[in-house]
Amino acid sequence: MTDPNKPDDRKLDDEWAAAMSEQEGDATPNEDEDPWAAAMAEQAASESTEGDEAAGEQADDTPAQPAGESVFRPLQDSQGSPVPRDLEMIMDIPVKLTVELGRTKLTIKQLLELAQGSVIELEGLAGEPMDILINGYLIAQGEVVVVDDKYGIRITEIITPSERVQKLNR
Repeated sequence: MTDPNKPDDRKLDDEWAAAMSEQEGDATPNEDEDPWAAAMAEQAASESTEGDEAAGEQADDTPAQPAGESVFRPLQDSQGSPVPRDLEMIMDIPVKLTVELGRTKLTIKQLLELAQGSVIELEGLAGEPMDILINGYLIAQGEVVVVDDKYGIRITEIITPSERVQKLNR
């Protein structure tokens, strides 16, 4: 008596043999069916022709030379002055400028108790320079000015990278 949960070993072997022979028949797929194979063959062909051309130009005992300055522009010209960078491509990238008056921490209970007319005490002191942030990173400090009934900020100090690290610990 055979168990329906255990397949017959001979039947399983026949199914495996059929699957393997079917797979062997598909071992050489048509390039139309496999675009990756076609692309890889095309790449190998182009690399072999480039290699043949390079071998004809270069002697076998000469080592390959790095691309160096023939491909990449030097960062400084021969006189030592920096090459002007092309900043035009980044000039239209928008950034978010934020002026921070001060900070504080509240509990959820204190937050829910706020109503119109509530006063929130901030850590910043009156007359203290305000932080100017670009995309959330401190870059400068300044003071509030009023110009034609509108608020503005006058930059009083640009923050150096070492000062930025110190400010993060606040």
